[in-house]
Amino acid sequence: MISAGNDVVSLAAIDVTRTNQHRFYSKILSEAEIPLYNEFDFVQIPFEIFVWLLWSVKESAYKFLQRNQPGLLFTPVKFVVTNLRVPQSNSRILYDLPIHEGIGFEGLGCIKSTIVFRDDTLYSCTLLYDDFIHSMVNNADNFENICWGVKKIKSDATDVQSAEVRSFLLERLGKLYGDNFKIEKNHSGCPILLRDGKEVPIPLSLSHHGRFVGYSFKAPLSP
Repeated sequence: MISAGNDVVSLAAIDVTRTNQHRFYSKILSEAEIPLYNEFDFVQIPFEIFVWLLWSVKESAYKFLQRNQPGLLFTPVKFVVTNLRVPQSNSRILYDLPIHEGIGFEGLGCIKSTIVFRDDTLYSCTLLYDDFIHSMVNNADNFENICWGVKKIKSDATDVQSAEVRSFLLERLGKLYGDNFKIEKNHSGCPILLRDGKEVPIPLSLSHHGRFVGYSFKAPLSP
C-alpha cells in the first residue's frame, strides 16, 4: 500500500479543560489505550497532551488509509494504538525554529507506536515539542525515506493555513527535485502531486492546526 499520513496539533489551540473530561476523551481513546498513559510516567506530560498525541497518531493513520479506501469514515476509537514506545531520553522540546524539516527521524527521539484498524497495521513516529505535536504514519516500521516538515505561520485563518502548507511543501519539493509541481485534490479529497499536468505517483499528506502546518511524503523521486 502506497500512501502518506501526517497530523500536527498546536498545543496553544487545545481546550485543556474539555480535553480532560471523560465525555470528550472517551471519543478519542478506547479503554484499552488509557493505560498507555503510564508509559509517560518518567516524562510527566499532562493527560491532555497524551490525548492529543494519540489523536494525531490516529488522524495520521486515517489519512494514510483513506487514500486507498475513499469511503472510510474517521472514528478515532476504532483506530487502536498499541505498543507505545517512548525513548528514555524523550522530553518535550522547546521549539525555537520557524521551520523544522527532515528525512527520517534518526537522532530525534521520536515516540513510536503501532496502530491497528480492522485488518491493517500501521506504524507511527511522533515528535513532541512544547508548542506542538507532529505525527507521521507508514505501513512499515521504517521511516528512513519519509520526508516531513513543520512550520509556524502568522495566522490560524483557514485560507492562510491551506495556502501556507502548500507553499511550504512546494518549496521543499523544489529544493529536492526542481520546479513545476502543483498540488491538487483527487475525487476523494486527498492531495495529489502534479508536474507538467501529469500526476506524480508520490502520495502527499498535509495538515494544519492553529498556527502550525505540516506535511509528509515518501522520497523515492529522482531529481
